Amino acid sequence: MKILILSRNPKLYSTDALVAAATKRGHEVRVVDYLRCYMNITSRKPRIYVDGEELVADAVIPRIAARHTFYGNAVVRQFEMMNVFTLNDSVAIARSRDKLRSLQMLAKRGIGLPVTGFAHHTEATGELIKMCGGAPLVIKLLEGTQGVGVVLAETTNAAESVIEAFRGLNANILVQEFIKEAEGADIRCVVVGGKVVASMKRQGAPGEFRSNLHRGGSSQSVKISTDERAVAINAAKAMGLNVAGVDLLRSNHGPVVMEVNSSPGLEGIEQSSKKDVAGMIIEFIERTAVKPSKSTDK
Repeated sequence: MKILILSRNPKLYSTDALVAAATKRGHEVRVVDYLRCYMNITSRKPRIYVDGEELVADAVIPRIAARHTFYGNAVVRQFEMMNVFTLNDSVAIARSRDKLRSLQMLAKRGIGLPVTGFAHHTEATGELIKMCGGAPLVIKLLEGTQGVGVVLAETTNAAESVIEAFRGLNANILVQEFIKEAEGADIRCVVVGGKVVASMKRQGAPGEFRSNLHRGGSSQSVKISTDERAVAINAAKAMGLNVAGVDLLRSNHGPVVMEVNSSPGLEGIEQSSKKDVAGMIIEFIERTAVKPSKSTDK
C-alpha cells in the first residue's frame, strides 16, 4: 500500500513513528509537506502535485498543524475528491479545530462537558460569569492551542478584566467552570477505530493548572474507568474522527471532555503507555482503506 503522511516535519516523533510502523509492515510510505502541495481542481480529473510531481496514494494520514488548518484541510479534501482514503476526513478535522462548534456537537449528543459560556457583548460578562458558577473560572481563546490563550481567573474582578481585555482585542473567547477537583491533571485517551487503545494521565507543573506536556507537564500510565472509556469513544464518534486524542477531566459529576484533537501527538502516549499506537493506526488503515472515507457535515 502507498501511504502518504501530510506533515511539515519528518523528524517529529509522531511522523517518524508512523513512518517506522508503516515501513515495518511492508508499506511504501512518504512524508509530504502539505504547504508545498498544489492542486488541479477539476470535476473530471482532480489531481494534486508537489515539486512538479503528481502524488498518488492508497491512503493519507493528515498531520495538519492548527495554524495551517485552512490550507492543510484543502489538501485533504483534494485527496478525498480523488477517492483516496484519508485517516481523518476534512469535515471531521474542521469540526475538531472549531472549539465552539465541537463543544456544541458534544453537548447535543449528551457528552459530559464543563459548564461553558459564550457571548459577544461585554454587557453580558456578569451573566456569563454567573452562568459558569462564578470564580474561579477558566477563560480560553477560541484560537488557542497547547495551553496558549488559556487563563485561570481566580476572582470575579479578575474574570471581568480578562474577558473585557480579550473582547477589546476582538477575540472570541469561551468561559468555563474551573474543575478544582482535577488538581491540575487530565486524562488523554487515544481512540483508534472506535476503541481506546492507550491512555495517560498528564499532570501540570507545580503551580500550573494546565497539564499540557508542552508547558512542562508530566505524564504517566493510567487505568481509566468504564465511563471514561465510553465518553472518549463517544466524543471521537461525535466528531467523526477515526483517530482522536480525547482530553478528559475527572470531575465530581463524572468525566468531562475538554478537547478532541484530530492530530494527537504520539510521543507522550507511547512512552507512558508502552504501547505501539503508531502501529495500531497503520493496522486500522490496512483494515479500512479499501473503501474511500465519507462524511456529511451536520
